[in-house]
Amino acid sequence: MVVCGDDGLAHRLAAELRGVYREQVTLVVPPAGSSVRQPMVGRARAASAALLDRVVTAVNNRGNGVSDDTAAPGARVVEAAEPTEAVLAEAGVERAAALALVYDDDETNIRAALNARRLNPRLRLVLRLYNRRLGQHIEELLDQAAELAGGAAPGRGGVGVGADIATTVLSDADTAAPALVAGALVGTSKVVDAEGLLLRAVERRPPGPGEVADPGLCTLALLSATSSDPAGAEGSEDSGEQGPRLLPDAEAVAAATGRGTVVLEQVSYSGPPLPARRGGPPFASLFSRRLRWSLAGLVAAVVALAVALTVVTRDNPLHATYVTLLDLFAINEPAHHQSTGRQVLQLLSMLVGLLLLPVLLAAVLEALGTFRTASALRKPPRGLSGHVVLLGLGKIGTRVLTRLRELHIPVVCVEADPEARGVAVARRLRVPVVVGDVTQEGVLESAKIHRADVLLALTSADTTNLEAVLYARSVRQDLRAVLRLYDDDFAKAVYRTLRTAHPGALTRSRSVSHLAAPAFAGAMMGRQILGAIPVERRVLLFAAVVVGGYAQLEGRTVGEAFRAGAWRVLALDTAGSASGREGAPGSGLVWDLPDTYVLRAEDRVVLAATRRGLAELLGRHRGAGAAGR
Repeated sequence: MVVCGDDGLAHRLAAELRGVYREQVTLVVPPAGSSVRQPMVGRARAASAALLDRVVTAVNNRGNGVSDDTAAPGARVVEAAEPTEAVLAEAGVERAAALALVYDDDETNIRAALNARRLNPRLRLVLRLYNRRLGQHIEELLDQAAELAGGAAPGRGGVGVGADIATTVLSDADTAAPALVAGALVGTSKVVDAEGLLLRAVERRPPGPGEVADPGLCTLALLSATSSDPAGAEGSEDSGEQGPRLLPDAEAVAAATGRGTVVLEQVSYSGPPLPARRGGPPFASLFSRRLRWSLAGLVAAVVALAVALTVVTRDNPLHATYVTLLDLFAINEPAHHQSTGRQVLQLLSMLVGLLLLPVLLAAVLEALGTFRTASALRKPPRGLSGHVVLLGLGKIGTRVLTRLRELHIPVVCVEADPEARGVAVARRLRVPVVVGDVTQEGVLESAKIHRADVLLALTSADTTNLEAVLYARSVRQDLRAVLRLYDDDFAKAVYRTLRTAHPGALTRSRSVSHLAAPAFAGAMMGRQILGAIPVERRVLLFAAVVVGGYAQLEGRTVGEAFRAGAWRVLALDTAGSASGREGAPGSGLVWDLPDTYVLRAEDRVVLAATRRGLAELLGRHRGAGAAGR
């Protein structure tokens, strides 16, 4: 496996492949001192080395299909400023099974992917791209190039190119955004949306006396029993019973008392869509209420004058209205030789016309001001309360903002850079934005932090996020806070300290690379990862696989294929076929599979798995395929 990147995700991914999947990894990173991102890269190197030691030790000790005398494959490090064709060749891309390009710049990843596909048409590619639409086109282009250039050459483990050689485009922002939103909103369902498939997992509190827990479609996890705040418990991958229990069996669910659960409640999105209003303001908001009443009064006066003229002159009502309008705009001839009533009505019409001019001018000015305000950033309204304060409108913050607006949750954003990518999204969604440095006094007050319910600190600077949370705690002790921290160990330490200092408040600390790495690692193993749902500090993966070749699945019933704590078959994709590339499930998903259904080789199933469970499943499948050849 070859991993190329310039931030913590690359190092976390390399550690994941070595410690969990037992793969041989070559890591391509920028040389020391050659990039503005080097402080982050240097910190990630030290963190990933320590992480690898812990993960390998835990895997060996727990004995999940790996013997104690099995040493973890070593990782080779290649330092290069950019992933040029020569650098990729030096990293061994021509002989590699998979390549992950996780640079922060989309253009760098695309350029390297094109060169890599030319060097090795049978290479499995995993790209990190923020642009979703561009990612779909790049994925189709690279797969077509692999099919034309690779032919039917066998891939790794004896699998043909069409089945094993594919391109997967993922986004760390899309993977981490649901977890950050769910961490901020206690009880909110966690939704994984991948290629038309919607999975919804709901976190539920322990049932009270006399209550019966609803298991939903199935129980995905038992939450930690060590804390009264399950969503923020510090369970880790190796915490045993002190942490969450993923994919429990029926006996474990029945025996669990006082523990919250994560259940699969429904599999179709039922929430509100994005607001349909995209552009300017509605017509009613163009004019103030006082101006609308003034216009209505003038219209009533014109109607009254037209009726009076009809009565006085016994003229046709339509012609009388026309004459009244001529008098109103002072373009009719003076009524010198007409009756007194007609003259009085003409004078009154001219007076109404004089009153109409300033009203029309005010309407024009208000309309222009309203359109100008609509194109500018909105300010938080005076009476706003119970909202979410979102700090940072970068890649992660923009995705989180979109998720929050899909749920119709009021949001106020704070961003130091008025040209940030998320500012345009906030303007389109009509979300109030405060432009300023959050560390400066008065910025959080402008966002109404004292009346907010949640603070989401998602800037790219750890110290900024931590300072914002600490200051918000001083303003409001019970504020729910979620802060994004670069290193997962630092995030855990911050969480413990804040929970001790403020036991009555809910605090979450999340590392984006920790949330995204399992999905990227699973895609590098050749199976399309549909999404990931965080359960405390562990991750539950959803994948689509073809049953053929898996001894643990093929020929077994759904009940027999279930392995507690490792994997569980959730649905059958009746629209899929065994030929072609794995991963994109069709619309014919059957979720109420009976436990007696026998899985056939041509079936494509959607399953939930832990990281180690998926690693064991893929490892045995690869070994069986090689032995069969």
